[in-house]
Amino acid sequence: MSTEGTLRPVTTHRLAEMKSRGEKISMLTAYDYSMAKILDRAGIDIILIGDSAANVMAGYTTTVPMTLDKMIYHAQSVTRATERALVVVDMPFGTYQGNSKEALASAVRIMKETEAGAVKLEGGCEILESVDRILSAGIPVMGHLGLTPQSIHKYGTYAVRAKSDEEAQKLVEDAKLLEKAGCFGIVLEKIPASLAGRVAKELAIPIIGIGAGRYVDGQVLVAHDMLGINNEFSPRFLRRYANLADIMSEAFTNYIADVKSGNFPSDNEQY
Repeated sequence: MSTEGTLRPVTTHRLAEMKSRGEKISMLTAYDYSMAKILDRAGIDIILIGDSAANVMAGYTTTVPMTLDKMIYHAQSVTRATERALVVVDMPFGTYQGNSKEALASAVRIMKETEAGAVKLEGGCEILESVDRILSAGIPVMGHLGLTPQSIHKYGTYAVRAKSDEEAQKLVEDAKLLEKAGCFGIVLEKIPASLAGRVAKELAIPIIGIGAGRYVDGQVLVAHDMLGINNEFSPRFLRRYANLADIMSEAFTNYIADVKSGNFPSDNEQY
């Protein structure tokens, strides 16, 4: 990658250019300044402040408890560290479903208080009024279809979505509705690869997959999962690029032993 390509800020327009020339889009989550800084310097295209922070940062079993204030806090931390990547913020459960005026107010708060680049909403035709209202204010919106974790209590399972012809057809129709409304991209989660590929082919906007196969325009994972910090989550689609839990555990164990033995600090580590 050229220096110019590495330093040039990623925008929604640039993502469209990447799709048009067949360049895959990379996306990972971050919730704090330090992680975001490392990701941005590595050259990630999109940093997602996911409501998955409820799981990996706060220990909840679902994303439902995440609040708008907490999402804004995490997003503020990330944007302070980011120079190149497009920063996208998940709108948490309860801030946009069924009330488009509240949706706009929530999105405006996110954009004003975090200086992020876009927001992401889960759902299709059911949330179209909220999407339209947010877009009317000039706020970029990314969609999210397939497995939608905020709806876990409705479906009762994290199983693969859109396996039936009826559900698959609704997903395609919802994707086209979101594109027509003006969404700059869509995340497809845990659906058959062939269906995700069909959506990516039929839509002009970038399609980012998580557990949606290789035939899409880019990929997203939760950073804590792919780094092996969180080892309790092992779906088929997850590739672990490191096992930091073991490395960190060894470092902590060695530190504790050095403190207990009086080996730390040494003469060279004191004033």
